[in-house]
Formats: sequence, structure tokens, C-alpha cells
Amino acid sequence: MRPPLVFAAAALLVSSVSVARAADTTLLAETGAFLVGNAYRCGVPAERVERASQIIRDMIVAAAHDPREEKAAGSRFAQVFVASAYPSSDRDRLVPPCKAVVTQFERLEQHHQQAGLD
Repeated sequence: MRPPLVFAAAALLVSSVSVARAADTTLLAETGAFLVGNAYRCGVPAERVERASQIIRDMIVAAAHDPREEKAAGSRFAQVFVASAYPSSDRDRLVPPCKAVVTQFERLEQHHQQAGLD
């Protein structure tokens, strides 16, 4: 297991939108999808996962330089979400512990609420 990757992904997500603008949209899509996909796998209610997914999609839109980049990042988000929410039995695949995932997911939600964006 590589829990530091979970924390790195969450740290990227809880950063402000102004930092997200400088981020690579594909990386943003991948790390966001990894977090929300695993949150779904860990039993976080679908409505909360959908709300967090929308936050990440909004960040992608804000960070994208053009519609093509936005579309590519959206496609990558979907791919990583499915792979994270429904992991294969491949032992080489990163499947973080649910406790760490839920903690980081809740941090994302709290950051969004504290920013007054909810």
C-alpha cells in the first residue's frame, strides 16, 4: 500500500482554485477521480461522491486552457474513477485503505464548505 499517494492526491484537491489553474488538468482529473472513485468504493454515499465529482469537474473547467484540454481531462477523470471505484483483483493495483480515503474525502468536503462554495 502507498498511503502517501492518497495524501498527495487529497492535498492537491484541497488546495485553492487559483493553484488548480496552474495545475495540469490531466493530473487534476486523475487525482480527483482516484479520491472520489475510492470514496465510492469505500461506501461514501453516492450523492456525496457526485457532489465532490462536480467540484473536481468545475476545477478542471477552470484550469483548462481550451475545450479540447477540458474534454481530454474529463475523459481521463471517467477512466480513473471507474478503475478506482471498481478495482480489479490485480495485486499491483493501488487500493488504499478506506479509513485514509474517507478522511481525505471529508477534508475535501470541509475545504469546500469553509470556502463558502457550498
